[in-house]
Amino acid sequence: MSHAILDFLEQVMSSPWLYVALFALSVLDGFFPVVPAETAVITAAVFAASGQTELVLVIVVAALGAFAGDHISYLIGNKSAGRLREKKAMVWARNALAERGGLVLVVARYIPGGRTATTLTMGAVRHPLRSFSFFDAIAAGSWGLYSGLIGYFGGMAFEKDPIKGLLLGLGIAVSITVVVEVVRWVRKRRATQASPERLPVDTSL
Repeated sequence: MSHAILDFLEQVMSSPWLYVALFALSVLDGFFPVVPAETAVITAAVFAASGQTELVLVIVVAALGAFAGDHISYLIGNKSAGRLREKKAMVWARNALAERGGLVLVVARYIPGGRTATTLTMGAVRHPLRSFSFFDAIAAGSWGLYSGLIGYFGGMAFEKDPIKGLLLGLGIAVSITVVVEVVRWVRKRRATQASPERLPVDTSL
């Protein structure tokens, strides 16, 4: 079974259409987050360790696709502002944007669902496009580099067994995402507990 999977992946990785597919998946992931763009980038980078793909090209194509997809999401948010404002994810993104400004776009790139909510919200609230593009270039570039290097070093660790390298790369990516989510949850809980509404009321006056 593993040999059949490996043969299939090797055929895909040697296809001249690979980079077009990576770009398209990264674009779609910007506004349709169920698309497995990160998995595809990590997989392509795993095979870069054995020379079947070009790591730099994988990273650049993924970053450009993510940048384009985020801008499509921004435009969708801009055109659908009225219908998006009260959705729960949009309320979270709007509050985070008010607190951290454009930097939230970089952080949200690594939060499941947060990426699309943030780009849509920034479009809906008419965040300046120049500022959005600046922070999105950082977000998309760092994401492409992060996904590519995770896959590459996973492939280096198991150069003779790419399937294990792929599983290692995906495991690291999932672990980092879980850590980010846990830290965010802990910080949110502490902030809620320290909010004025939860402080004891002085009734001695």
